Amino acid sequence: MKKIDRLNKKADSKICFLGTFPPRECGIATFTKDLSSAMNKRFNPSLKSRVVAINENDSIMRNYNSRVIMQLSGDNISDYINIAKKINKSKIIKIVCIQHEFGLFGGEYGNYLIPFLEIVEKPVVVTFHSVLPNPGPERKKVVEEIINRSAAIVVMAKKAKDILSEDYKVDSKKIYIVYHGIPNVPFHSSDKYKRKLGLQDKKIISTFGMLSRGKGIEYMIKAMPSIVKENPNSLYLIVGETHPVIRSEEGESYRNYLIDLIKELKLENHVKFYNKYLTLEELIEFILASDIYVCTNLEYDQIVSGTLSYAAGCGKAVVSTPTVYAEEILSGDCGKLVKFKDSKSYSVAINEIFLDPQYKSSLEQNAYANTRHMTWSNVSASYLRIFNNIVKLKEEVTEKYPKIKLDHLRKLTDDFGMIQFAEHSKPDINSGYTADDNSRALIVALKHYNLYKNESSLNLVNHYLNFIEFTQEENGKFINLVHNKRFVLEKNYSEDSFGRTMASLGFLIDNLDLVNHQELFNKGRRIFERSYQWFYKIKSPRAKAFSIISLYHYNNKFPKKENLDLIKNLSDSLIELFNLESSEEWRWFEKYLTYSNAKIPESLMYSYLALKDERYLNIALSSLNFLTSLLISNRQLNLIGQNGWYNRDGKRAFFDQQPVDAYSMTSAYLTAYSITKDKEYYKNAVISFNWFLGKNYLKQMMYNESTGGCFDGLGRFSVNLNQGAESTLAYLCSRLLLEEFKRNRKD
Repeated sequence: MKKIDRLNKKADSKICFLGTFPPRECGIATFTKDLSSAMNKRFNPSLKSRVVAINENDSIMRNYNSRVIMQLSGDNISDYINIAKKINKSKIIKIVCIQHEFGLFGGEYGNYLIPFLEIVEKPVVVTFHSVLPNPGPERKKVVEEIINRSAAIVVMAKKAKDILSEDYKVDSKKIYIVYHGIPNVPFHSSDKYKRKLGLQDKKIISTFGMLSRGKGIEYMIKAMPSIVKENPNSLYLIVGETHPVIRSEEGESYRNYLIDLIKELKLENHVKFYNKYLTLEELIEFILASDIYVCTNLEYDQIVSGTLSYAAGCGKAVVSTPTVYAEEILSGDCGKLVKFKDSKSYSVAINEIFLDPQYKSSLEQNAYANTRHMTWSNVSASYLRIFNNIVKLKEEVTEKYPKIKLDHLRKLTDDFGMIQFAEHSKPDINSGYTADDNSRALIVALKHYNLYKNESSLNLVNHYLNFIEFTQEENGKFINLVHNKRFVLEKNYSEDSFGRTMASLGFLIDNLDLVNHQELFNKGRRIFERSYQWFYKIKSPRAKAFSIISLYHYNNKFPKKENLDLIKNLSDSLIELFNLESSEEWRWFEKYLTYSNAKIPESLMYSYLALKDERYLNIALSSLNFLTSLLISNRQLNLIGQNGWYNRDGKRAFFDQQPVDAYSMTSAYLTAYSITKDKEYYKNAVISFNWFLGKNYLKQMMYNESTGGCFDGLGRFSVNLNQGAESTLAYLCSRLLLEEFKRNRKD
């Protein structure tokens, strides 16, 4: 009864996963753990996942962690009935998600599951880890019974959906494709991980997973002599223990056969076993240390492979037999397919990859890029959308945000300033440094310091301020682009860059503790006041917007009529543009919408705060509401794309969407909320920020939790995997703004 009580505790659970679970050693146990962990991480506390763990039989009971609320004996039909009744009594469980593999459930073709489905009253979603074509009548009958009693079916490959539709006559509308989840790891070379494992100077080929006959590893071993001949330092690692069921039935006979084969071929120095069931951390280290991952499976109809998914997701060059799943995942030059039971085919493919580093690099990058939608965070969001279609569990727009981390910001920052671009997560020093990025970074570092009083963040504030000082000329102008080694190739100026830089300086002056940081404050003020004269010559609407925000902050510390007069002149010029260009249908300041659009209405909100003139607030809110009508639909932000922008007399571009625009929307909505207290603006700020968290056109995370960076853009079919300064700072500034509001909100 104790576990039933836990089922009914307030805010305990809404999703119940039924499947195997660690410490049971099998792939589905790992999958159940990873999926439920991802759901909890992303949607807890308002949505929690719990597990009914399947054991092999009545004689087995495991010491599971607290996520497991009940244990089910797979070969005891009464257990299925009793647990279904207990789930029915739970007030908290709203939906059950079953991880299905035929061998997990008792009876013929696992038909013990059917009484459970007949009795359970909560809606059920079944994830099929195997989908076999051309089924016999008994297997087909069991699958049809399961499907008929399920609200939705999840499969992990397009081919699986085709098989269910064609061979089992399932309504395709009931079937959802969600690919196997993968850990989110940075794109790295293998060198670091080879050193950690003591494998430096080796060309590492690996296969991992539970050993059993039918894995086909012997064919890869037979390929090794030809591989070693071309690559004498190659080493094939066979990672993983023998499957527990196989071990209980036939011991280590298959492993011993492989060992004898290695000795026969004199490969003792080129093939090694790592006989252990790995933790996720260990597994990832072995994959990342590999140059080539080999999938040797012999069953063509294999519809999913966690091991292949993990290897591709880690950005490895993959060589695989042409299983159904491999053909789908490795399409688009993401890997190489070899023939079943053909050792020569393995050796030719692997030697080709080793002998052509450029080709190897291409395979790695393609594999990594094409699997970003499969990270566990994206997969958990896909499952929530499916669950919500059946029973409303939780809004996909979330106020549970990732922990703030400045790791990637620091990685992009060297002893001079913040580097502009990155190749994936690696800083591209040749791209140089901009006043734009270092100004944004100054705001991020100061916000972080004010929230957490972290001295290293204050050091970054000083660091970025020094860069800004370096770019300032005697006449007060700022040079935007500085090349590597502090070299200014040409004096490039930008009004928008000037506005951003002055906005960061104004923010520093307004938000730095004068008593404790006098020297830093005086430096910022000195730089600001040297450039003050250029406010009078600004022409660009966005530069005017940044300038208004800058002057608002400066005036908070040094109030004087000149500041207010400047704010008024700049604001009136924006109003003049609005009156000239706007109509009932087009409530905007220009004939087109481009980047950082929301900064213009936001600046007029600051004008209102400084001057108390309702005209500015009215036009600010009117133009912001116009943006809302264009950019937010179905509680999702759809930004104007930079590939064509949006001219009011032309077509709107949807791609590529930029993180800096999601930030400008988040910031403008929060400012509108702080003035009006209209909760709709706060909701829209949360929606805008959720663009970074996967509530976007591609349903993909833009924020990279593993690096702390943000991907550079959202394209039509994929994200731009580079994590440069602008995108990372856009995310961090948005996240810090919401953290400030979270701490300060009263309602």
